[in-house]
Amino acid sequence: MTKQIVRTGDIADFFDRARDAARRADQGGKFDETVTLSFEDPQRMFTVLSTARRRLMTEVIREPKTISELSSSLNRNRSSITKDISLLESMGLVTSQRQVNPGHGIQKIICSVAPRIEMVATLG
Repeated sequence: MTKQIVRTGDIADFFDRARDAARRADQGGKFDETVTLSFEDPQRMFTVLSTARRRLMTEVIREPKTISELSSSLNRNRSSITKDISLLESMGLVTSQRQVNPGHGIQKIICSVAPRIEMVATLG
């Protein structure tokens, strides 16, 4: 199972985690299937992962959905959902796939990159 971790920290924190991972690799240690997305500024993390975007991510973690389904279930307009998906996709948190929708053209299916996403913020 892949897990996505979103955290804040500075460049030193990043290199500390990288050194730890290198040590584990040198010792033949086991790695879990984890993807980490780091923000140096906690405020930037909370801006990118706003309440509305976290709700959207929760929906697609449960099951992949189309933009129309997300718009309906979240009570938001399609253009806002589309903009949020574009940002989350550029951050590596969701993926989208084009799919034929018989009689209606093409639709996008939005999926989470992991079945579980942790957000970690360390202040101070």
